[in-house]
Amino acid sequence: MSSKTSKQAKSKSSQKPGQKPKPPLEPKRSTRPAQSPTGPTSSTDPTGSTGSTGGPLPLLRRLLHQDENDPWAVKLLPRVVFGLAAAYTLFAIASESGSSFITVCALVVLGAVVWLLRRRGQLLLGLGSTILSAAFTGLFSAVGDSARMSTSATVTGQAAFGYWALAGMALLGAWMVKDHPGRRGVTVVLADVILVIASVVGMFLPEAGVPLGFLGVIGVLALRGNSANAVVARTRRVLGRLRPRKASDPADS
Repeated sequence: MSSKTSKQAKSKSSQKPGQKPKPPLEPKRSTRPAQSPTGPTSSTDPTGSTGSTGGPLPLLRRLLHQDENDPWAVKLLPRVVFGLAAAYTLFAIASESGSSFITVCALVVLGAVVWLLRRRGQLLLGLGSTILSAAFTGLFSAVGDSARMSTSATVTGQAAFGYWALAGMALLGAWMVKDHPGRRGVTVVLADVILVIASVVGMFLPEAGVPLGFLGVIGVLALRGNSANAVVARTRRVLGRLRPRKASDPADS
């Protein structure tokens, strides 16, 4: 006690006259969150419902209980039911024959591709247009051969493969341009429409179908890819240089 009183007396004597005394220092408060005496609090999931999620049993109970205040369980149960029904239906159809199995596999692959490309609308549009164009051009080439009473499958295959190659060229040509001025999917759709029209012409004139489709696809890619504008600009520059200059031109003086 004597040491404390001596320290207080020394601090008072060291203060200058007219100076306010310093306030006493407050003890530091801890920033750690206070723990409840009963133990850790229950965790909350993203849906807002509380409960322990330590294993699959609590989740299964929530799913089967179907509480109206639990949107996770209410939305998940119909999805599970319809998913199991769709899987059983596809399995039943695929087990009928080999062609059914191939069809189901193709549909599953197509659905997976659509799901993966759901955020790339232009590429999805281009792929869908290319598939439809290949189907229609193959159909029209086969119809044209049957209308001409031709039983040769080689001619049909050549025409169909020619149209399919042009459809693939339109798809690749739209995405090969680095800075495309317009939408690439729309470019593919326009090229495929012209290709289908050329296949209709090829039903009556087999020699003109594939060349006409080639010219149409090249024209669409040139116009939509801004290549035609570049060619016109360069042509104008060349013609401007080749023009005879007038005598009053200041460049000649």
